[in-house]
Amino acid sequence: MPELPEVETIARQLRGLVVGRTVSGFRADWHKLTDPEPVALVAARLGGRRIDAVRRRGKLVVFDLDGDEALVVSLRMTGKLLFREAGAPDGDRFVRGTIDFADGSALAFSDTRKFGRMILVDRTEIAPERGPERRLAKAPLHASLGMEPLSRGFTVRWLASFLARRARAAVKPLLLDGRGIAGIGNIYAIEALWRARIHPLRAAGSLRADETIRLQEALRWVLRKGIRFGGSSLSDYVDARGERGRMQREFEVYGRAGEPCSRCGGEIRRTVVGGRGTFHCPRCQRAPRRRS
Repeated sequence: MPELPEVETIARQLRGLVVGRTVSGFRADWHKLTDPEPVALVAARLGGRRIDAVRRRGKLVVFDLDGDEALVVSLRMTGKLLFREAGAPDGDRFVRGTIDFADGSALAFSDTRKFGRMILVDRTEIAPERGPERRLAKAPLHASLGMEPLSRGFTVRWLASFLARRARAAVKPLLLDGRGIAGIGNIYAIEALWRARIHPLRAAGSLRADETIRLQEALRWVLRKGIRFGGSSLSDYVDARGERGRMQREFEVYGRAGEPCSRCGGEIRRTVVGGRGTFHCPRCQRAPRRRS
């Protein structure tokens, strides 16, 4: 599933490709792509609109339109946004929806498993960068996103307060909950915890001040590195130009069960934490003590 670096890569590319273009039409052969609105209504609302900006919020790609609305795209597991110049053939058989532009170019949404979604919302409905003041369990995804980990607000002080408020929660599943910190997925949480020398099952409230500092630094470091390498392509992910990312070549622990840790030589292990496959080094990342 595309995480923050992959979505940020796509958003940055699309800024140079679609900003300023005017939508001439929208078509989709998968009726659930625009749920809860029908495709025809979305097409009518998009027609004639200009794309003023492209940005990322959490794991969402946001297209700001002229006026006060935005098109929000959730890629989910296998979604791709592929830009096509005028006259270029459409070679992807899994295209579920296409935004046509007045100059003949197009932006196709490809999704093998049909989990992705595209919705039109008022811009004010999108959670601000600092995220909601409280957890909004029943709110739409775009309205219940937490702090952006690459923003100025993601300080050590903020992270320490966040961990203290959820002191009993295991740290890795906590990092994956986008209502608290937006955009972090399984891969980058695993890599950041290894870099910070923190076991995935440590209780959030048990982290010392120096560990919180290391975790804040590690999260920002691995996310920025992921962006620099264009994201990670383990299966379906490609960027807006159809190119694969290179971050998968840089993993320290993810997918390396049984191999030696590059830091201490210990054997990397695979476990399951919160229903997700997890990798860590038992020597570098000491397991929490069990209560008797």
